[in-house]
Amino acid sequence: MNVTVRLPGALRDIAGAEPAVGFEVPDGATVGDLLDALAADLPAVERRIRDERGVLRPHVNVFVGPSNVRDLALLATPLVPGAEVFILPAVSGG
Repeated sequence: MNVTVRLPGALRDIAGAEPAVGFEVPDGATVGDLLDALAADLPAVERRIRDERGVLRPHVNVFVGPSNVRDLALLATPLVPGAEVFILPAVSGG
């Protein structure tokens, strides 16, 4: 099934990627499976998303459509054909 990953400018700049990157993942794939595919194609981006243990970094939010995976099943969140996955670094400051 085809899934689209949308990357913010900061992550695109790191890897020289487009704003949206399509991935072909097997039926029944999860967000973790998608991030594994992302790691194979864009390792510099993936290192900003997950730590060395494969856990989402605390300052990164991953959305499947409008839903944050932190409110779902984290990396075990299932994907559906045509899903759009948004990767957004948290914004803070003062």
